[in-house]
This record gives sequence, C-alpha cells and structure tokens, in this order.
Amino acid sequence: MDMHFSKKIIPNLIDPIDREIIILTQAGLPLVARPYAAIGKQLRISSEEVMARIEKMKSLGLIRRIAVVPNHYALGYQANGMSVWDIPDELVDEIGGVMGGLAFVSHCYSRPRLLPKWPYNLFAMVHGKSRDEVNATIEEVAYLIGDRARKYEVIYSTRILKKTGIRISNEKKII
Repeated sequence: MDMHFSKKIIPNLIDPIDREIIILTQAGLPLVARPYAAIGKQLRISSEEVMARIEKMKSLGLIRRIAVVPNHYALGYQANGMSVWDIPDELVDEIGGVMGGLAFVSHCYSRPRLLPKWPYNLFAMVHGKSRDEVNATIEEVAYLIGDRARKYEVIYSTRILKKTGIRISNEKKII
C-alpha cells in the first residue's frame, strides 16, 4: 500500500499524532493483516482513531489517496509500454475516459503537446509479460479508438526508477 501525500502539508493543520501517522505510513502501510491496528499500537491509539485521522487528513487535502502499488516486475510483467497518442483536443477527455477504464491500462492522463517535435497529448501505460503482448494490447486500443487517433507510438521503459512522493522528516525540530 502506498500513501500519496499532498505537497501542502501545513504544520498547524496537523498535530504531533497526525505527523507520526504520516511518518509511519509515508513509505507504505505495514504489510500485516491489520495495518491500522499496528500503527495504532505504536502510537498508543486505537485503529479507529488512526483511520479517522487519516480520513480527516484526506478531507483536508493533506493526503491525496491510499492505493495499492504493485511491483509489476515481481509479478512477471517485464514489459512496460507507455503508449502516446495524438488525439484531437476536443476528444481527449472522452477517449482518455475510455482508455483509463480499460483493465489493462494502469494509468492514463493528458498532457500538452510540445509542437513541432512532440504531437502527443494522451498517455496510457500498459504492462505485459513481453513487448509482443504489450504491442498486441495497444493495437486493441488503436482498433477501439479508430481514426480518432491521428498517430500513436509506444515507448518502453529501459530501467526501473524509484518512485516516491513527498516525505517529511522524522527529526524533531528545536526552535
């Protein structure tokens, strides 16, 4: 599990217990049957209080989301293809919604074009056990979209980058 924290953690919006919850979860929830109970035990509070505090921080926008982040390589998915699409701007939201809803697309988002070198404005990540599998999957997407896609390419990962969000220090500051 991964906790995605907002960059707007404002010190006076959280108390010392909230800060400790952030520190204990920023690298992920404990991999135990009852992760909130484990956090609560460390902080000497109930799992219900841990969950309530996390919900409060989510409602304030301090935590964006709690999500499972699988290690695709450990699951046997060695090919990671970012498909990039040149879609008419007025269709990006519609087509992006369709792409993002496909089971084999892990994430999909739009970005501005950088003309004349980069005509693509829609991105969709597909993972597979081989490049052939990823290519076949992306061909399915191309068939589904039809001529609404003017052009597309697939860019493959060549190395694994460590992905982490914002982190706060667990050092106590003396003023």
